[in-house]
Amino acid sequence: MTYTDLIFDLYGTLVDIHTEEDDTVWEKTALYFDFYGAHYTREELRAAFQANLRAREAKAGQSYECFPDIPFEEVMADLFRCKGVENADILGVNAAQLFRICSIEYLRLYPGTLEALTNLRKKGYRLWLLSNAQNIFTAYELRHLGLGEQLDGIYISSNFRCRKPDVRFFRALLEGEGLDPAGCLMIGNDRHTDIAGAKNAGLATLYMHTALTPGDQTAADPALRPGTAPAGTRHFEFEGDDWAELELLIGLI
Repeated sequence: MTYTDLIFDLYGTLVDIHTEEDDTVWEKTALYFDFYGAHYTREELRAAFQANLRAREAKAGQSYECFPDIPFEEVMADLFRCKGVENADILGVNAAQLFRICSIEYLRLYPGTLEALTNLRKKGYRLWLLSNAQNIFTAYELRHLGLGEQLDGIYISSNFRCRKPDVRFFRALLEGEGLDPAGCLMIGNDRHTDIAGAKNAGLATLYMHTALTPGDQTAADPALRPGTAPAGTRHFEFEGDDWAELELLIGLI
């Protein structure tokens, strides 16, 4: 076994999800605000949210993709505060969760995910999650999907206020858990965040080209398929989302 630690992205890697943050979602969220005395139209709430988020990003003073990942619920809480509503922090959490629930069209594991994680742990791998995500959403979704107990540790970007490909996020995991980068394989579906960021942090990489991979990114290279890639490579590629197959291939590298 070349690697001791497998680090997974979440959405598009282990989990298939589709969300629509459309007018209906903003309208229902605005109604929730209105129930507590914070009066916004749908358009006003969306504009206020985006303005608050932009202001926080500008204060960070960093380029795109290296912005701190700003907690969604903190922005929502600010919008309650702007209207003089008490208990803004609690209401911000509730509004964030309502927004997410209303936006989800489906949320499901890719085929064979739970079985693959169980088998990989039995083979001696330690399993970690490193996800660009909002903890206020993802912590509950992991519970719903039954993934939390399959993992040795969970690192969600909003908790660290930085996101992949920022090397600080990778270091948070590596240093926090005392991991040797040489023994780590990062598995993700985005060449720019998961793969490029992991390489900069000194990790081996496995790119999964799935339906949730950004449309401008290329399909997996068959020459880099796990099990048949050239000896000594530290980058692999896999086409699709079949974890029953991929679990077996990981055992070959």
